[in-house]
Amino acid sequence: MGVGRELGVGMNTMIRQQRIRRGYTLVEMLVVVTILGIAGALLVPSFGQTDTLRLQGAVRTLVADITVTQSDAIAFQRSRGIQFTIADEESSYLMANVTGNELDVENDVIGRQRIDGEIFGFARFSDAEMNDRQLVFDEMGSPISLADGSSAGTQWIEIAGNRQTYRVAVEAYTGRCTVALVRDLDAAEPIGVPGG
Repeated sequence: MGVGRELGVGMNTMIRQQRIRRGYTLVEMLVVVTILGIAGALLVPSFGQTDTLRLQGAVRTLVADITVTQSDAIAFQRSRGIQFTIADEESSYLMANVTGNELDVENDVIGRQRIDGEIFGFARFSDAEMNDRQLVFDEMGSPISLADGSSAGTQWIEIAGNRQTYRVAVEAYTGRCTVALVRDLDAAEPIGVPGG
């Protein structure tokens, strides 16, 4: 009788322990809520940077298209260029072949790109220093002036977003492309403008 009673008491204790373990304790719940709060705090700032990332995407796209246009000019031994549209209602550019002394934007367009849409965070071209809003490469990949075929100086175009502006510069003779951040409203100190 004593042994059976002890087994019965042991079984009741095991059943009670299983019932207790089915739920979560207050401490476990607080740990989970704290971890979720920390993860949320880390994610919120990265959502705020989407405009910056989209603007950087526009800059990268422009640099890639400049590089491809220059490479095509060298590969096909034919002048190629980019015509920029810088207006309040549209910021875009198109790549085209050069026919004679002009960039043939009517009949010989290689590609078009708009940067002012939602994909690029409504970026826009804000300023430029180049001949007739055109960037032209000769057969050797060097930037030239279409008017007389002479070497063009360093040319640049700025792409602006809500809080930042980048300058994409194409160096004279080499056509080397560089990017500089020229305005950042989130920066603690003002940014110096290289080359300008």
